[in-house]
Amino acid sequence: MANYTPVDHKKNWENLAEKSQASLLRIDKILLLQRIILFMCVLFVIILFLPWRQTIPGRGTVTALTPEDRPQTIQNQIGGRIERWYVSEGQEVKKGDTILTISEISQSYFDPNLPVRLQEQLSAKQGSEEAARQKMRATQAQIEALNRGVKLQLVAAENKVKQSINQVKTDSADLVAVKQLYAISLARLERYEKGFKDGLFSLTDIESRRLSVQNDNAKVISQENKLNTSRQALLNARIDLDNTRVKYQESVAKAQSDMGTALSGQATAQGDIAKLRNEIANIDFRRGLYVVRAPQNGYIIKTLKAGLGETIKDGESVATLQPKNPQVAAEIYVNAMDVPLIEGNNGVRLQFEGWPSVQFSGWPSVAVGTFAGSVFSIDKMASPNGTYRVLVRQTLPVPKADEPWPVQLRQGSGVYGRVILNSVPVWYEIWRQLNGFPPSLEKEPKGDATQAK
Repeated sequence: MANYTPVDHKKNWENLAEKSQASLLRIDKILLLQRIILFMCVLFVIILFLPWRQTIPGRGTVTALTPEDRPQTIQNQIGGRIERWYVSEGQEVKKGDTILTISEISQSYFDPNLPVRLQEQLSAKQGSEEAARQKMRATQAQIEALNRGVKLQLVAAENKVKQSINQVKTDSADLVAVKQLYAISLARLERYEKGFKDGLFSLTDIESRRLSVQNDNAKVISQENKLNTSRQALLNARIDLDNTRVKYQESVAKAQSDMGTALSGQATAQGDIAKLRNEIANIDFRRGLYVVRAPQNGYIIKTLKAGLGETIKDGESVATLQPKNPQVAAEIYVNAMDVPLIEGNNGVRLQFEGWPSVQFSGWPSVAVGTFAGSVFSIDKMASPNGTYRVLVRQTLPVPKADEPWPVQLRQGSGVYGRVILNSVPVWYEIWRQLNGFPPSLEKEPKGDATQAK
């Protein structure tokens, strides 16, 4: 207090306005900062409740939708030596255009007149077939003649058997009659002997009767011999009948054997003829394979063989062909955790390498330089790295706000895609990302997303 002077007091009053103004300015800055913070908090809260479009990212390459539009190798069907190339790399070719020509390297086909030789063999085999056919006709005629001849022989032999049977019956009846006469003669002789004892007959009568009995006995013996002869003749007739039948069967069996031999010869000739015809057709077809042609319209990307005189094997690739105007598609790979959430009708936003674009993950509608696509199919099996391939095709018709896919797209170039899912609040997406949860699933997917739509 002792050091305080009126001059110091005056100075304090003079600087009071400046000091007050500095204090007021600091308070205004604090209030402005508080307002900014408050505004940012409100804006952040508002942003948390804004809609966010969930997406599933994936990287891949451009490919073709169908296998026939993908790059393929041109192969030769037969082995040979390259004689001339008709194309160069990058050249456009049409279906059927000549790619190269080859010459024969198999010694089995060196003879330039091989088709003529095979045709001569074919004519010879056709002659063998005709000879076998004629032999079959002759054998058939022989069998028919045997059938007609044996019928007459069998009828004659059967008639002879019947005659022999009738003769046996006749001789048997005669034998019975002779035996009856012999019995009568014996009875008369017995009566005459009794009468001779009584004196009724003379010795001459007795002797006459005895002679008659002997004659009748001789007739019986003769008739028995005749009957035995008839029976033997019947047996011989039956043997002749059996021999005729056996002889006929042997002749027919031999004729049928000849028929089988002729038939076998004809079948062998027909087989050889078919084989020769097949060889002739194969030769003609093989000579058409000396020229390797383009299977479809496209561009020769790369020739896999070089120079002339180089030997190539059967089915070896000689060039790579890119089909013309392929229906391009994109194949992207997504994590296995996200695959169950993808449906067959999900939209996809694609970024192609070489086309500048700006992609907003949560708001695909405001993306710039991206192209619209839709899920075509999902592989049933995971790839070796554990991801699943999703095939994406161009959305047709093209949405009004989008452009069609660039015609300059080449297969094999890189692509980045986002499969579009549901719309959720921003706060939910942040919470999901922090916890590592998959995108939300509001309902069960419809249909099978692994099949082409």
